Amino acid sequence: MDCGRNEEGHYNEDNLVVSPGLRAGAHHTHAYVGNLSTDAMSTDASLDAAATSCRGGDRSTYYWPVLRRTDRPGSRPHEGSAGHGNTGAILPEASVRVEFRGSPVSKVVAMPRFLRGMTGDAVAYTAASDAEVRARWGCSGAPDRPTTRYPRCPEGDRVTRTLVFPSCWNGLDTAGEGHRSHLKFPAADGVCPRGTFPVPELHVSLSYEVPAGAPMALDSFPEQRHSPKTDHGMFVNAMTERQMAGVVACLNEGRDCRM
Repeated sequence: MDCGRNEEGHYNEDNLVVSPGLRAGAHHTHAYVGNLSTDAMSTDASLDAAATSCRGGDRSTYYWPVLRRTDRPGSRPHEGSAGHGNTGAILPEASVRVEFRGSPVSKVVAMPRFLRGMTGDAVAYTAASDAEVRARWGCSGAPDRPTTRYPRCPEGDRVTRTLVFPSCWNGLDTAGEGHRSHLKFPAADGVCPRGTFPVPELHVSLSYEVPAGAPMALDSFPEQRHSPKTDHGMFVNAMTERQMAGVVACLNEGRDCRM
């Protein structure tokens, strides 16, 4: 999906997936592509009626915590997160790639409209285990060497983040307990857990122009201390049934499609 790279400056501290109806419920700033109306008060109906940054008309919303340069002060209202320890100038994304992939072991079925999904663990720094950690940081010159730490990229390389979302749906719910129970990750061999069905696997790939050695920090809850392990992302599928059918047909036929 060609959804731009947030040229519109769509930022807020809301989290429609985790804390709907609660303004500034994230306690850190999120950046968005796709649906241009998304905030804590969004509903299925409001998402369905809004404009989008996606050229093909996908009204889904895709979002993640911003990355900041801590050696530069913020200059815009959304660049301050007063009282939560998230300071510095927001680094704009140099590129954003929204991509859906098929299953390596079977055909995929359509996601239902307004399915909510998340990846990663926003409280990984204080969590008892790394079970939910999905952080994948890297450098553009070494795409096959992901890490859960902030990368030190050579001059000329971009800093990268890759958000891979769960792709095994329980066939019933658009949301679930803990925001995860309805949508699971497949096993390493691509097989979905019993009682779930493979849906298109969402990958959101981000890159940033960061001078070598410049300090950077991911927005986080205060007690998470900007740990790179806390990287996470959310989406709400607001494609029409026709748009989703096009995605499913493309993947199941093994084609490379631009939408």
